[in-house]
Amino acid sequence: MTPDIKTIVYATGLGSGAPHVFRYALSLARQYQAKIEIVCGMASFKQYSHKVAAIYIGRESTEEFHQQARARVKLELEGQVEAMCKSAIIDDPDGYQYVSNIHVIEDSPDLAILQCAEKLMADMIVMGTHRKTTKPGALLGSCAFKVVHESSIPVLLVRIPEGFKDLPLKSDEPAVLTS
Repeated sequence: MTPDIKTIVYATGLGSGAPHVFRYALSLARQYQAKIEIVCGMASFKQYSHKVAAIYIGRESTEEFHQQARARVKLELEGQVEAMCKSAIIDDPDGYQYVSNIHVIEDSPDLAILQCAEKLMADMIVMGTHRKTTKPGALLGSCAFKVVHESSIPVLLVRIPEGFKDLPLKSDEPAVLTS
């Protein structure tokens, strides 16, 4: 039986390989006529910063300040994710139609990915991985490791090549070939 994939969670930390991984999610979305839900984990403001701010501006002002700061950071991340997606498909005008929503979740990346996939009843998670550890035999980063082992749905890990930099050409710029 062919899997019925309707919702794909694409997880990104906005690293240099993000467009490379996004193209895999887009390819699957096209094949299955699925929607892509993008998730990006956002580190929470540390308790220590709340305490320091409370000393200088008061407890009530501190909470309001942190709420405003979180909202600004969330909007900035959403804008960066949207820009990355659009640059990844610069020569594919209908590609962005597969993107349904961008979710910026204030939690560790692995928990944000798993929570988003569960909440949306996603059929698959697509995320990138690269080896960041020097431990022999460790093939995955810690976030990918946690997601693969905790997820109840299939996870596609896209290997980001060492030193990968994605600099897409604008569609009106000719490609320059060097010999």
